[in-house]
Amino acid sequence: MEARRLAYLQALDIQAWELRQPDGLTEQSAVEQPHTRIPPVEPIEAAVPPLDFSVDADGLGQYDWKQLQGAVRQCMACDLHKSRQQTVFGVGDEHAEWMIIGEAPGAQEDKLGEPFVGPAGKLLDQMLRAMGLERQTVYITNIIKCRPPGNRDPRPQESAACHAYLLRQIELLKPKLILAVGRVAAHHLLDSNETVGRLRGRPMRWGEASIPLLVTYHPAYLLHNPADKGKVWQDLQTAMTMMQENTQDN
Repeated sequence: MEARRLAYLQALDIQAWELRQPDGLTEQSAVEQPHTRIPPVEPIEAAVPPLDFSVDADGLGQYDWKQLQGAVRQCMACDLHKSRQQTVFGVGDEHAEWMIIGEAPGAQEDKLGEPFVGPAGKLLDQMLRAMGLERQTVYITNIIKCRPPGNRDPRPQESAACHAYLLRQIELLKPKLILAVGRVAAHHLLDSNETVGRLRGRPMRWGEASIPLLVTYHPAYLLHNPADKGKVWQDLQTAMTMMQENTQDN
């Protein structure tokens, strides 16, 4: 397993760092690069609404996975249904501890009905394998379930139309950690306009359930900015530490 992890890190052009696992691991544990100490970051609470489905007109709070996916498949809440080939609900383990939330489907995702299947998806798979994870062991979805034309950013009304679906996915999954990849996902989940560069790597807590959340760059961004792969690996190390702490607490 360690040899495979190192191979994937090499494919990402990332130096292999060792994750510190001292006795009595605490929330202040720092991720270390050789000869470089990253200062601890105090977790902050994300200013987002609680997980409350009582006001949902469609009664999504009563839906199971199959019913929710069916509702998404038939959704016409915004104009994106007019141009989609199919909806892109999500993929992975419905009991996963890790939840990866991206932006919106692209052309390949719209064609195949699965998130992160293009070049960015392959890079995401490498990122997961570097942490010892596989696509089928996590749960991957997007803020938006239909492709915006021309891969433009989702409009606020489109994000709002899909919001209840995402909330129900989180409620059903009950992840131990949410990894928000990219600006759109971070802004939507955190109700923030800060840059990803300022949000990334900061341990946060999301919603009434106080789910640990971490922001990092989107794999599509890394395809055009490979120099930032090291920053993402640093974020993933932090996410792994957060997961360890959450597992110990529970």
